[in-house]
Amino acid sequence: MSEPKKPQAPAAGGRASTKKELPEHFKAYKHVWVFIEQERGQVHPVSWELMGEGRKLADKLKVELAAVVLGAEGETVRGAVAEAFCYGADLVYVAADPVLADYRNEAYTAAMTELVNTYKPEILLLGATTLGRDLAGAVATTLLTGLTADSTELDVDADGSLAATRPTFGGSLLCTIYTLNYRPQMATVRPRVMAMPERVEKPVGRVVEHKLSLQEADIVTKILSFLPDRDSSKSNLAYADVVVAGGMGLGSPENFQLVRQLAAAMGAEFGCSRPLVQKGWVTSDRQIGQTGKTIRPRLYIAAGISGAIQHRVGVEGADLIVAINTDKNAPIMDFAHVGIVTDAIRFLPMLTEAFKRRLSPHSRDKLAS
Repeated sequence: MSEPKKPQAPAAGGRASTKKELPEHFKAYKHVWVFIEQERGQVHPVSWELMGEGRKLADKLKVELAAVVLGAEGETVRGAVAEAFCYGADLVYVAADPVLADYRNEAYTAAMTELVNTYKPEILLLGATTLGRDLAGAVATTLLTGLTADSTELDVDADGSLAATRPTFGGSLLCTIYTLNYRPQMATVRPRVMAMPERVEKPVGRVVEHKLSLQEADIVTKILSFLPDRDSSKSNLAYADVVVAGGMGLGSPENFQLVRQLAAAMGAEFGCSRPLVQKGWVTSDRQIGQTGKTIRPRLYIAAGISGAIQHRVGVEGADLIVAINTDKNAPIMDFAHVGIVTDAIRFLPMLTEAFKRRLSPHSRDKLAS
């Protein structure tokens, strides 16, 4: 009588147990692409930030870095193409067509999908803006590939796979996501997460002009008119040189005015942590962190903010972080460059008065220079 077979041990979980077997038709996919986002004649700065990150990935993979420009034929498209080379592009793919004059998900998704299927990139990066998020999800769904949204770090591992890291579980953990068996590998990155690369004046290089098979009659959505949002936020947190922010340690919405007053004295922008938005003390356009704005100021002053990882990933690109907190063991003290252990409610008025005495209105503008 034969002995009963012993049950096999379950395979180890995680990426280690996932065997990468790239299908044959995906092996021709090469190079790193960055989508150059533009609206109303303006290129979003996140596109140039992604060009800097794309350059690093392309160099590690020993492939070319390409920019992708979509829009109607004209000066705006030509200007974006020229700038792409100044930010490190080896070549630029251009789809210039009247159907792309204004952003419409259906038209842009069809155009980007057609470009990908024709020229086969292995990595495609987009900004995690309102437009970029809308386009990235639609393109990834159409191409049946993976997409890592709101990435805070990009790298390639030993076998050349894109490693995209993002916060998870409400910002309490960081996880790295791989798209092993599909191409292109897609990721979105929020503005100001990556550093702005240096712009180097360069002549226009290789440009691949692609004629779309798309026709206006194929697009259901029509642009009737453009109405700018007059009530949109005027805050410029993401690109401010100096930011002052407050958290729950301030105790009340009245005490948050101390943050506003210090910011005004310094000629700075003001912001807050997520709990203040949830309580309705401050509007959401002023929220700093993974679910709010990501900032890279030269000086960041955080008053009464504990510094959970959700907030940390939104500010750790700052040149100088000053934390004011009564708790010397608060998480923010682990990554702040300067920690002041005191009551922010008493300290902020004194700091504001000191800046008012030392700074003239003209010198406030030069505070971060």
